[in-house]
Amino acid sequence: MQTLMRAFFLSVLLAPGALLAAGGGGGGGASGATSTRPSDPLFESATQAIQNENWASAQSLMKEVLLRNPTDAEYHNLYAYSLRKGPNPDMSLVFKHYNEALRLDPKHRGANEYLGEAYLMVNNLPKAKEQLAALDRICLLSCKEYSELKKSIADYEAKPR
Repeated sequence: MQTLMRAFFLSVLLAPGALLAAGGGGGGGASGATSTRPSDPLFESATQAIQNENWASAQSLMKEVLLRNPTDAEYHNLYAYSLRKGPNPDMSLVFKHYNEALRLDPKHRGANEYLGEAYLMVNNLPKAKEQLAALDRICLLSCKEYSELKKSIADYEAKPR
């Protein structure tokens, strides 16, 4: 049924002029929408630290950004990401912030993907697959986050235990 629905929506999207009317493009993590967040030098420094894989700096900066705006799902997502990627991650804190991101924005694609990857880190394959199913429902057509989590799960399953 879901394949049929995707085919229908694809035909609607590909109708003449639909792509132009839709505006093209797409956003990052938060529900696929482009960000309307005002410029924030501290947040920009944190994202730069993440890009440079400077996890300690990213964690410190994102913690400060979160203190200033605790209701932003993307901030929780990126804080959890920086914790997860750093050395010796506190997985309870990682799960806390991914879950808070999803409480604030249940359709946050990045948080759903990264939460699935976090579950793989603690060997909880069934929960990772739940996040993949959530992304399958969220992404009308295939999305990068779904594809990446699906690959992470396949890689996990291919490793001998």
